[in-house]
Amino acid sequence: MRSSNILLLEDDQVDVMTIKEVLREAKITSRLDVVSNGEEALTFLENPENEKPGIILLDLNMPKMNGLEFLQIAKKDDRLKEIPVVVLTISKEDQDMVDSFNLGVAGYMIKPVDSWGIADVTRLLFEVAPEIRPMR
Repeated sequence: MRSSNILLLEDDQVDVMTIKEVLREAKITSRLDVVSNGEEALTFLENPENEKPGIILLDLNMPKMNGLEFLQIAKKDDRLKEIPVVVLTISKEDQDMVDSFNLGVAGYMIKPVDSWGIADVTRLLFEVAPEIRPMR
């Protein structure tokens, strides 16, 4: 069984706080690990002391290594390619969406995630990573 942990790749602290609020409102108690770019994510994922996440939430626009660059590496790695990835981005570029799905993402959502989008995000999390469940 996969982990119920969540790895968030996000460099904007306001967006990190928003995702934390979404998870809190959905009563999701899974551990959330946060890194600010693709390089940090690969370092985190390659560290044997860190439990592999059950899902990765990925911003596309990050410094050092962006989301698409991260996906190109992660989806070629046998240890990482099975972890579902959901893109949460401000990009409304069709090509970013096409490239993301071509690289094997499980979902793609446009930020900001407001009160209307919280239900969509949590529904997608539950569909993509059934290990993640709300606290009862």
